[in-house]
Amino acid sequence: MTDPKMSVAELERFLRAEFPQAFTRGDIVIDSADGTSCLLRQRYGEHMLRPGGTVSGPTLMALADFAMYVVLLSAIGPIGLAVTTNLNINFLRKGQPGQDILAAARLLKLGKRLAVGEVALLSGSSPDPIAHVTSTYSIPQAG
Repeated sequence: MTDPKMSVAELERFLRAEFPQAFTRGDIVIDSADGTSCLLRQRYGEHMLRPGGTVSGPTLMALADFAMYVVLLSAIGPIGLAVTTNLNINFLRKGQPGQDILAAARLLKLGKRLAVGEVALLSGSSPDPIAHVTSTYSIPQAG
């Protein structure tokens, strides 16, 4: 789709400066980002659980939204004011306690003003997604 405009190191520097709250717990790692897709890992912590011992919906939604932001920035560069306009999530199965959550995001369409993508959320090493997300981001006009 596009050559990356930001490397993982550049993304991390930009996001730590512009969106530091995403890293306050130190549990999210950007494993890869190439302008079309990215892989994020959220290390397991007790704060992720809801009553009943499953990974909470807000945890999954926040990670998916952040993954979409990361893959978009990797495609368009450091445009911090790109914002979510839609996020739809389907919870497919229980996220297991004690397991990291992986967010595999990919852009489906990148336009001048909108980007559409999807995120598969995985629990630990299981290949079966625990949630599927589709999302649209609005890209602000340049200058």
